[in-house]
Amino acid sequence: MATKKKHCFVCGRTENEVSLLLSGNEGFICDDCIMSAYKLLVDAGYQVPSGITPSSSSHQHKATDFKSIPKPQEIKAFLDRYIIGQDDAKRYLSVAVYNHYKRLSQTGGDDGVEIEKSNIIMVGPTGTGKTLLARTVARLLDVPFCIVDATVFTEAGYVGEDVESILSRLLQEADYDVARAECGIVFIDEIDKIARKADNPSITRDVSGEGVQQSMLKLLEGSIVNVPPKGGRKHPDQDYVKVDTHNILFICGGAFDGIEKKIAQRLNTHTVGFENVRQTHRIDPKNLLQYVDPTDLKSFGLIPEIIGRLPVLTYLYPLDREALRRILIEPQNSLVRQYEKLFAMDGTKLTFEPEALDFIVDKAVEYKLGARGLRSIVEAIMSQAMFDNPSQANKKFCVTADYARTEFEKNGRLSI
Repeated sequence: MATKKKHCFVCGRTENEVSLLLSGNEGFICDDCIMSAYKLLVDAGYQVPSGITPSSSSHQHKATDFKSIPKPQEIKAFLDRYIIGQDDAKRYLSVAVYNHYKRLSQTGGDDGVEIEKSNIIMVGPTGTGKTLLARTVARLLDVPFCIVDATVFTEAGYVGEDVESILSRLLQEADYDVARAECGIVFIDEIDKIARKADNPSITRDVSGEGVQQSMLKLLEGSIVNVPPKGGRKHPDQDYVKVDTHNILFICGGAFDGIEKKIAQRLNTHTVGFENVRQTHRIDPKNLLQYVDPTDLKSFGLIPEIIGRLPVLTYLYPLDREALRRILIEPQNSLVRQYEKLFAMDGTKLTFEPEALDFIVDKAVEYKLGARGLRSIVEAIMSQAMFDNPSQANKKFCVTADYARTEFEKNGRLSI
């Protein structure tokens, strides 16, 4: 007589179809059903006793393979293909991302050493590549990545977005997989716009400054945060998603317009004595951002608590004429290549004379808009050509210095 096979009383699968089958008084249950029940309890808000954690599950994401982690030099080489200069910021960012991967891969151990994350803050003028650095790194990563703007945040209860909406966007990038989102990277842009408004004569509350910084402290350091699942404001009767931010790397960026004055004041505080005069001569007044330190951020309006949670501080150089010229033509995604591709889609070969490129760079330096201003200038110059070319049979189009100057004088003020 054939022996009846053991099977799970929940899903009905036999012992040959599952990894593990546990016996009980009334039957058997498989490991997959146990994990499903565990997940339902956690989602329902039940407190799981300490020490009980799922050791293996098909829903768990495997630890990152060390062989697949891009090394810092490899990350920087990838950034070099798209971004000109800013070597210091690239190195800091490459190391931060590499260490983040290693933190996700650590298996703990009994040595008592737990690697903590090092959030990073980048200081640099507008148009120098802060957002582009973060967006380019995203192409290389295998973790959820999102970019948020700090200017929309207000204190809880006021018109605007709560800081928890940062995690809502990260959840969206992770397809609402909480485990994947908890290993993601967030770039917070315009962090300088939430600086504390010191000596504000207004009697109204500063709901978009210091209050927002206070709200962000728990996110940056790491805590369990209740996140509205579909974004938006919090409501008492709304179900929340619990997100642990301990393994989320935060990268902040801001222009900090005017911080050079704070740096200059600090560097020139003590100028009495021969040695101090020699030190003053070694300072490069054209790029004071390279001397930025946490005390300058505090003077600008960031509270000490948030500065302490952003331990890695780096800077981006202002773009000079040579850097702007290289940005136009050298990167893999350069402006010239983008417009060449646009015209090639209509069967036209587009070329720029060197003198025309010089004119574009000169205007970008004049308007002081950085690399972002290059597109506005080129768009103003090419607007008429892009309007006429698709309807014409021209196979070649060359942008000369005279053409660029004429078109910019007609359209430049409308786009700059």
